[in-house]
Amino acid sequence: MKDNVDYTPPKVWKWNTENGGQFAKTNRPIAGATHDKALPEGEHPFQLYSMATPNGVKVTVLFEELLEAGHEGAEYDAWLINIGDGDQFGSGFVEINPNSKIPALLDRSGDTPQRVFESGAILLHLAEKFGAFLPKDPGQRTEALSWLFWQMGSAPYLGGGFGHFYAYAPEKFEYPIDRFTMETKRQLDVLDRHLAEKDYMAGEYSIADIAIWSWYGQLVLGRLYDAAEFLDVESYTHVMRWAKAIDARPAVQRGRMVNRSFGDPALQLHERHSAEDFETRTQDKIGG
Repeated sequence: MKDNVDYTPPKVWKWNTENGGQFAKTNRPIAGATHDKALPEGEHPFQLYSMATPNGVKVTVLFEELLEAGHEGAEYDAWLINIGDGDQFGSGFVEINPNSKIPALLDRSGDTPQRVFESGAILLHLAEKFGAFLPKDPGQRTEALSWLFWQMGSAPYLGGGFGHFYAYAPEKFEYPIDRFTMETKRQLDVLDRHLAEKDYMAGEYSIADIAIWSWYGQLVLGRLYDAAEFLDVESYTHVMRWAKAIDARPAVQRGRMVNRSFGDPALQLHERHSAEDFETRTQDKIGG
């Protein structure tokens, strides 16, 4: 790769080769399916197609929280979409999410199946359907939605910005790492100042906390990009307190495992079809 100091952008950009780095083989400048592949379907009202990245964890945590709270209608089948293998470009997946990003949900609980894509939209769809994890008070509800959309707008700077250039780029350059480190730390400071006065983002535990924790909570807990020391995460004491409190919730611990195909095998559950899967999973199921 040519050093970006010497690079002059062409008048018209053309995609000639892979850009290198992790995930390069699945990056391309066009949308649509690359191959025919139908999606599996199980018996439950909700069919989730995902992987345990931060965006995927948001949805599995919410499903497990709903079930923990007694919402039996929230039973779901979770199918692994391996984004490293390009599963997100299969024709069945693209039918549910034309943007080819996980997670994607098929809601069969009504008369007509409804596709839902974008993690924030899925969280809001489920929270409204079950009347849970979204405050009833109008002011608190608006606050929760503000923080939910804050996460949707902010996390790309953390993931595609900081995470890419710090952890995944084939070469390290000072400018992009400095630029996105500065923004990531600014975002952590936004959260830390807010959480200095609140236990949760909107006063009560909600989908805003689930969405933000899946990115920023896991970041400060040392689970993203091996960057905890680099970012001095311990200095964000209020974020750390909040992250640990959410991490201790049983539903969160289960949700982190679903559709996970990397890391410690003991924390992996490739597919989830019932609560018993957490107890009876075998070495075949977890890839051990």
